[in-house]
Amino acid sequence: MNKVVRSSDRSPLQQRTEQREQETLLPAVDIIEESSALTLVADMPGVTHDTLKVELDNNVLSLEGEINLNMPEGLSALHAEVRGQRFARRFNLSHEIDGEAISARIINGVLTVTLPKKDSHRTRRIEVQAA
Repeated sequence: MNKVVRSSDRSPLQQRTEQREQETLLPAVDIIEESSALTLVADMPGVTHDTLKVELDNNVLSLEGEINLNMPEGLSALHAEVRGQRFARRFNLSHEIDGEAISARIINGVLTVTLPKKDSHRTRRIEVQAA
C-alpha cells in the first residue's frame, strides 16, 4: 500500500489560519421569554445584513452567513485572530410561535430576532367576577 505524504511550503501559522477559516463559528445567543414573544439576541461582530440569512423552514429557525474581513490588497497577515468565517445556528421552534410574524434586525453586530407567540399560547390574565 502506497502512502501519500504531502509536504507544504506554508508556515505552521498559515496552516493553522487556513484550518480555522474552514471551521464554522457558533455565535453566542441569548433567548429571552416574555408573555407575548421570545426574543433571540445573537452576537455577530463583523456581520452585515447582506451577509446574513435568517430563514424559517418547518419550525426550524436558521441563522447563516459569513463574516468577511477584507485585507488590503497586496498585504497579508502575519498573525490573524480575527478572520472571515462562516457561521450557522439552528433552533427548533415550538408550535406556539407565530412564524408569519417573526422579525429580525441587525445593529452594530448584534442580531435581534423577535418570535411572537400565537394568540392562543400567550399568557393572559382572566378577570374574576364578584357575585
